[in-house]
This record gives sequence, C-alpha cells and structure tokens, in this order.
Amino acid sequence: MADLSHRGDISEHPDVSEMRARYARTLRGGMPMVVDGLVLLVGLYCAISPWTVHFSTARPELLINNLVLGLAIALMGIAITAAPARMGGLSWTLGAIGVWMIISPWVVTRAPDAGMIWNNVVIGAVTFLLGCVAAFASMRANKET
Repeated sequence: MADLSHRGDISEHPDVSEMRARYARTLRGGMPMVVDGLVLLVGLYCAISPWTVHFSTARPELLINNLVLGLAIALMGIAITAAPARMGGLSWTLGAIGVWMIISPWVVTRAPDAGMIWNNVVIGAVTFLLGCVAAFASMRANKET
C-alpha cells in the first residue's frame, strides 16, 4: 500500500499556484453572489406583487406581466449565479426589464392606480440597478481572467 502521509512543504506541490489563484477568485466573488441573490429576491417579489399589492383581480393583464417578468428575473438571478462567465451578457437584459417594469403600468393598463405605479416603479428601479451592478461585476471578472 502506498504511503500517503504528508512529507515536505506544501509550497512544493505542483498545483499550488492554481490553488492560490482559485482561492483569490473565491474571495473576490462574494459581492456578485450577493447581487445575484438580490436579483432572485426581486424577481420573486415581482411575481407575487399582484397579490401583495392587491391588484390581481382589478388588472389581470398587469398580473400576467408581473408574474411572467418576475419569474424571468428570478430565473436570470439563478442562471447568473450558476454560470457567471456565460451569463454575464445576460445581466444587461435586467436593465431593459427594469425599464419595462417602470413604464408597464401605463402601457399594459389604461388607468393604473397609485399602488400599481409605485410597486412597478420600485421593482423596475431596483431591477435596473441590480442589473447594472451585475453586468459591471461580470465585465470586471472577465477582464481579470
């Protein structure tokens, strides 16, 4: 049987530079993961907002809009977290979805009330800001690699 006990210094290991680089990337990766988690939470709130703000029966067209876009935002948050290198460009679409969420009460419905307007404006602004932060973090990570 082979002797697997540790002998010598770890700095002599052939993969030590790769392990150090991976450790450094892991330490730098905390902030984007927080942003992606917030994107997921904003998406989930957007999906349930017609019921929390109580316009699900009054404006079914806005209900469908918020439900579909909320689930899309949540799935994008999961995708960006799971594969940040491949989904970095997708972060920019969060900005477009955020702008749509801001203007959607006037485009989708005829006479939105104040609760619908404030709900979608806040969701849209937060989605836009988180999308910009995620996109810039992805660009910075791609430059470093």
